[in-house]
Formats: sequence, structure tokens, C-alpha cells
Amino acid sequence: MATNNKPANRLRCGNIKATIWQNVSEKGPFFATSFSRSFKDRSGTWRNGTSFGLNDLEALLTVARDAKEWIVTHVLKR
Repeated sequence: MATNNKPANRLRCGNIKATIWQNVSEKGPFFATSFSRSFKDRSGTWRNGTSFGLNDLEALLTVARDAKEWIVTHVLKR
């Protein structure tokens, strides 16, 4: 259902990232957001995870709030 493979926007706070995607449904376009956490595995390779510990939650709240503001701004432009 995605209109393309490129994210509409990416937001970051520390090692927490929000990726905003624009999708299309029968009712028209809409945005969805995925969240990830960057970390190094035991071999030193960078990975992305989708679980968050206590120390990640403040940054998660920040990128979630920023994503909401970005989406609201872009929905209102239509």
C-alpha cells in the first residue's frame, strides 16, 4: 500500500529513530510511523531493534511527539 519505498521523514533523538511513511488507502493518503533503536551487537556491528529499555523511553517520547507534530503539519497542508 505504500506509495514508494522512501520515507516521508526521519527523526532522531540519540539512538532512537522515528521513520514516517506516507501510505494510500481507499480513503486517501495517510501517515504511519515506525520506531527503532540503534545498537551495536557483540561483534561491533550496528543493528536496529524495536524494543526499548527504561533509558530509551524519554528519547522515544521525544521522537513520537516530534513525529506527531510533523504529521499534523503535513496533513493540514493538504
